[in-house]
Amino acid sequence: MPMKAPDAFRFVLPPAGRLARGWCGLFFLLLCLATQARALEPVSLQLNFTHQFQFAGYYAAIEQGYYREAGLDVTLLEGSGVPRAEAAVLAGQAEYGVGNSTLLLSRLAGKPVVVLAVVFQHSPGVLLMRQHGGAPDVRRLAGAPVMIGAPTDVASASDEVSLFLQKMGVAPQQMRHLPPSYRVEDLIEGKVDAIAAYSTNEPDYLDRAGFPYYQFTPRTAGIDFYGDNLFTSEQELRRHPERVQAFRAASLRGWQYAMAHREEMAQLIHVKYSQRHDRAHLLYEAQQMELLLQPTLVEPGYMNPQRWQQIADTYAAMGVLPPNATDSRAYQGFLYRPVPGADLGWLYLSLGVAGSLLAVSAAFHFSNLARERRRTEDTIRQGELRFRTMFEQAPMGIALIDTVSGQFLDINPRYLAIAGRTLENMKQTSWMEISHPDDVAGEQAHVAQLLARRMQGFRHAKRIVRPDGGVVWVDASVTAIATARHGGPHHLCMLEDVTDKRQTEALIWQQANFDTLTQLPNRRMFHERLRLALAQARRDASRVAILFIDLDHFKEVNDTLGHHQGDILLIEAARRIRVGVRETDTVARLGGDEFTVILSDLDDLQQVDRIARQILDGLLSPFLLGQEQAFVSASIGITLYPDDAGNIEDLLKHADQAMYVSKGAGRNRYSYFTAAMQVAAVNRMRMGADLRTALREQQMQLHYQPIVELHSGKLVKAEALLRWHHPQRGVVCPPDFLALAESSGLIVEIGDWVLRTAAAQLLHWRAQGQAIGLPGLQLCLNQSSLELQREVEAPGTWLRQLLALEVPPSAIVLDMREDVLLPSGNSMAPRLQHLREAGLQIALDDFGSGHASLTQLQQCGIDYLKLDGVLVRKLAPGASELALCEAIVTMAHKLGLQVIAEGVETPEQRARLLEIGCDFAQGDLFAPPLAIAAFDALLHAQRPLHP
Repeated sequence: MPMKAPDAFRFVLPPAGRLARGWCGLFFLLLCLATQARALEPVSLQLNFTHQFQFAGYYAAIEQGYYREAGLDVTLLEGSGVPRAEAAVLAGQAEYGVGNSTLLLSRLAGKPVVVLAVVFQHSPGVLLMRQHGGAPDVRRLAGAPVMIGAPTDVASASDEVSLFLQKMGVAPQQMRHLPPSYRVEDLIEGKVDAIAAYSTNEPDYLDRAGFPYYQFTPRTAGIDFYGDNLFTSEQELRRHPERVQAFRAASLRGWQYAMAHREEMAQLIHVKYSQRHDRAHLLYEAQQMELLLQPTLVEPGYMNPQRWQQIADTYAAMGVLPPNATDSRAYQGFLYRPVPGADLGWLYLSLGVAGSLLAVSAAFHFSNLARERRRTEDTIRQGELRFRTMFEQAPMGIALIDTVSGQFLDINPRYLAIAGRTLENMKQTSWMEISHPDDVAGEQAHVAQLLARRMQGFRHAKRIVRPDGGVVWVDASVTAIATARHGGPHHLCMLEDVTDKRQTEALIWQQANFDTLTQLPNRRMFHERLRLALAQARRDASRVAILFIDLDHFKEVNDTLGHHQGDILLIEAARRIRVGVRETDTVARLGGDEFTVILSDLDDLQQVDRIARQILDGLLSPFLLGQEQAFVSASIGITLYPDDAGNIEDLLKHADQAMYVSKGAGRNRYSYFTAAMQVAAVNRMRMGADLRTALREQQMQLHYQPIVELHSGKLVKAEALLRWHHPQRGVVCPPDFLALAESSGLIVEIGDWVLRTAAAQLLHWRAQGQAIGLPGLQLCLNQSSLELQREVEAPGTWLRQLLALEVPPSAIVLDMREDVLLPSGNSMAPRLQHLREAGLQIALDDFGSGHASLTQLQQCGIDYLKLDGVLVRKLAPGASELALCEAIVTMAHKLGLQVIAEGVETPEQRARLLEIGCDFAQGDLFAPPLAIAAFDALLHAQRPLHP
């Protein structure tokens, strides 16, 4: 015997024959034709403001076809605040409208308005007030210009904000009322000190503008009104009760859809209805409306007569209404109730025709009643079996539940699988016992609505706890039903397991907002948290500090030990930074080796100093990377809100500038932003822009400084020195722009120009040298770290360029700074050896000021050491600098290197250098850097360059 379905799922076919069923089909065809014959009824809905997410439910009802299914063609009339939607509806300009709780006052004044549904369970009305310093106090508005209703207009003076001010001791007559412009710019520009606004709208634009303001909510003073009520007139309700009922039901369906599809509705509004607000603002509005509609707790449209009574009592307490006006009988008919007796004549006519046809059918087939009854019973049994099969095999969980006790009456296998329980166990428990404790209260509130017959069903997401402690996320759909066998009330619950979907969404959200390497908030989440921190600081009149952290020498570690070890260092650095801050602070990774910290709720600036110092100290300990140890420090830039800037973009720019000051000051330190940094940054930006046109406009020139052989005074080499003839700044020397050229990447282009120009000039001088006795003149060219790195990445670049210029490699000496050997000496050594084998010579510039080791000198194949001019200028008998220079010369000669002294300015310095055996020298004593004509003259003079 097949299992019988519960009575909740039984169905009965009428005992009629095949022909009877044919007449039934004809009846339904006639019924459908009668329905389709009805044209859509045109009606209008007057909005109380311009198009935005505030009216999303009505857009959804149009776009999803809910109004069309109800037989209605709805036109939305955009409002501007004046005249009110109420006046338009009562004047017959629109059948329906959207208004606030002052509709109650209109009803009590005798106007025939009827509220159909409540959209906002809590009014969005708020007071926005300029910050003046000190504690927020609305009493400062006495005598101030405001855009808050009007004292002569009862309806305007009775809105939530006006009543709130009155309750706080500020009467409407005490303020200077200006006509509402609905522009936040009036508050920002100081035209008014306060405005009445919506919490879903104006605060977003004030936050974007970085404007400091106070926000007051009337609810904090006990003024809790409904908002955006859907209403009509008594005339519309009396003449078209069925249309009112259909319009209300379709509108509420639209609100259910809109709040469940906020992203889609925001896009629709922006594309089809209004571009006044960008998509981000529409989503902000939707997020704020979630708190006001409370769609997970309250069915859309629900209104409580007791709440309206409380609103009336509030009006009476504030003197807007006389005490006797709050009797509920005074506004009887104000709240909508479905009215029976709709005009269904067309349906009765169709039913009459069908009834006649059915009577004829019954007469024809009365004789076959017994046989058809048996056939019907077979059909019922087959239908029950078919339904039971579908119930058992359904891909979603289905259960019949006693609404009062919560007990399970019937459950299909999929529901049992989702719950992880047996049928016997489920029959002995209730839905509350298997639900997650945090979800029970919300679902109980919905079920209470079912029991009170305030809703027929609801959808919600919840968690089911399995016996093993596992948690399953489900989307549940609950519908109230009546069953014959079990009595009532009952409800049908259908579940879909969405755990994997939830986990995927959580993973996507995690990846979109957090750095995958360090698990810190990423740039997107950092900006969002900083936006919230600044908004909170504006409300509290407090400070926020932003720390911009850049790891020193991280690139060297990454290049030397590899990216894997670099990642390990970043993970450990992130941990150490987190340890150095407070639990309430935000640490984020913007990318690479850049981190940021948001310090909010600051009591004093000493907290910032202490945290910055803790971060620096925490990073100084060695980082263990496999078998290696690495040492990094940090450069930190600090900027303060609102002291340094009022918006996110400027704050981050200032913090970055302060960080570069820390780097330039020697690293491992922190610096606060100052106005001078902004000036310097602007100058760097302008110089960078000018530098990009310098070569094209032929502003670059080369000067040449002789290098002489000390014992003979002969000119044997020359160093090419770059000069920038800026049209406004005059002559700019390399120290003032080379760092900028390196950071912008222009140094490679400039270096190529120097090589081509200097090589052409060298060939000219060497050709003349045959006549003047200097055929072997060498040219020293300075090379930056970026140019050296290019030679590592693209070996042979210099040699190919020299070959193309027909310059012998032996005519070139490459000058490089001592520090370029440190981070990548292992990769540089073979390239330098290859260049020396091809004939080029290598000079190590400013030796004695860096940290190059003897091993690196040998590995990289250096030909010359150039003594730093700072040491040379301090040469004197008995001076430590003299001993140091002598030691360097002796060491260089033992390694087969020659020494060139830079910055020689006096005969005494030259004499000391000769005494210690220095090989070559350059400086103003012999000749300053010379233009080409002056250097030509020096070459042709053919005399030793010494005093």
